[in-house]
Amino acid sequence: MGVPKKIGVYFCQKEAALPMPVDWDAVAEYARGLPGVAHVEVRSPRPAPDPEVLAHEIKKRDLKVVVVAGDSPGHFKPAFTRAVALAGGEPTEVRLASFRQHGAGADDGTERAKAVVACAVHGVPFGLAASPRPTAVNPATLVIGGGVAGIQAALEIADAGQKVYLVEKTGTIGGHMAMFDKTFPTLDCAACILTPKMVAVGQHEKIDLMTYAEVQDVAGEPGAYRVKVLKKARFVDPDACVACHACMEVCPVAVPSEFDGGITTRKAIYMPFPQAVPNAYLVDAAACTYILSGGKKCGACLRKCAKELIHFDDRDEVVEIEVGSIVVATGYDVFDARRIERYGYGVHPNVLTALEFERLTNASGPTGGAIVMKTLRRNKRTKQDEWVFDAEGPRPGSVAIVHCVGSRDKKYNPYCSRVCCMYSLKFAHLVKEKLPDAVCYEFYIDMRAFGKGYEEFFERIRLEEVFVVRGRSAKVVEKDGRMTIKGEDILKDRLVEFPVDMVLLSVGLEPACASDRLAGILGIDRDEDGWFRETDYNIDPTGTERGGIHVAGVCQGPKDIPDAVAQASAVAARVLKSVVSGRGQGSRASLTVEEIESRARALAGA
Repeated sequence: MGVPKKIGVYFCQKEAALPMPVDWDAVAEYARGLPGVAHVEVRSPRPAPDPEVLAHEIKKRDLKVVVVAGDSPGHFKPAFTRAVALAGGEPTEVRLASFRQHGAGADDGTERAKAVVACAVHGVPFGLAASPRPTAVNPATLVIGGGVAGIQAALEIADAGQKVYLVEKTGTIGGHMAMFDKTFPTLDCAACILTPKMVAVGQHEKIDLMTYAEVQDVAGEPGAYRVKVLKKARFVDPDACVACHACMEVCPVAVPSEFDGGITTRKAIYMPFPQAVPNAYLVDAAACTYILSGGKKCGACLRKCAKELIHFDDRDEVVEIEVGSIVVATGYDVFDARRIERYGYGVHPNVLTALEFERLTNASGPTGGAIVMKTLRRNKRTKQDEWVFDAEGPRPGSVAIVHCVGSRDKKYNPYCSRVCCMYSLKFAHLVKEKLPDAVCYEFYIDMRAFGKGYEEFFERIRLEEVFVVRGRSAKVVEKDGRMTIKGEDILKDRLVEFPVDMVLLSVGLEPACASDRLAGILGIDRDEDGWFRETDYNIDPTGTERGGIHVAGVCQGPKDIPDAVAQASAVAARVLKSVVSGRGQGSRASLTVEEIESRARALAGA
């Protein structure tokens, strides 16, 4: 094969592209020294490439191969392909060197960009030339995160007879899916799907479950990691607790319930929800009167527990484990709707977020699944009036559902969160199912019903007499003593106003708040939006730059439950492959530019 002569390398940037840690001039200078490169040009974002002008340059320099390099070179490929054709060349000889796709967004961006360009010049796929060195593998696996993706990965690896450590930062596994009422588009009970898997994890002899715990440090090399895990004191023996609820019943302290999205309260000694795994109580040290007073006040739960399982002298513990593979499945946070003031979240009591409505309509929620409006009620303990949900409260006669809150918006998150359209349609169905006489409005930008059965579900909702309005909703205001939602209907070219009793905000997904800290501990990268970066979105969507560390579920990017489960299963297969063979892969990040270029030359036959 050999390296073709007369190669032109063009560095192109999109005008509105996010900055990357790449020294473009340094990479261009490196490209000039590669064999066969006859011309190197760093183009400014403006003007856009003109195929006819480019064709003249290519023909004048007699270039046989053109490499388009940059963060998004595919954006410029049509212009260069047309130019090569006009110059009488082969359009197939336009090659892309994508910095963003191959991980040049990390701290060593310049060195990675050089390696990507070298592979393109030699006509060798970067992933082929940048294959890490093989390593020996400890068969044990650490899974970080106990949502549906972490549960799926842990069970598949453990069912194959391999040791798994599952670390979850909250008091129970289950993640966000445990909060949901129904799943779209089948409207299956979310708990009916998830809780058997949770129980299987809790009872599995090959899974060491560590809840209320966090990863503190990761040392060692791919295939042989030493991990320190902080196990926070629960103050209640989880193995002996029988969840009799006596301690909770006498606890005088009430704080917002995280599991219920804050729409109701829990006690300072609590179990996250009735089906929690482990099915045991724990104490919130930040709210407990006994702990905060140094043992001088309260202690009602301590006196009430007949089995004497509450131990306020418990202390946090750091344990060290050794594993060969790590699966990151830490999930996501939801967008804080308070950031968009025009929707009135936090101002109007009956403007709710998606997770709040999930708990409201859930049979295990504070109203037993009844969709009601908040009512003003006097708190006997604080002597203050507060807005609360009461199962006997008034039912809303009209509900508006607003899509894309915090997503597809350059002010907040430019990406699509992928699940909002479908769970918004699910909400509309639940409203019409439980409140047949209620009027329901859906405000959407584009309906992204992309999955199996999703488009059919959309059509089903339209037949249920839901008013589907295409256009952005402008704001929620109070008018004549009632909430009114203002927006646009672009299909009918008009502005609209609807008086409503309840507004549901379909908030988007965001990287979990501790992702930056965990990325530093693990030594893996995050993309420009904060999600954990995969090795290659197309051909290795579960690997990372660091060998033996994989990503699964929404921590890698927005996705629905089926996709999260599928990715978790893919990770489990990758882990088991390395365990069975006894050999894994080292870190791609450890490869030097010289090593990658040398492999590319060899593969190209140069």
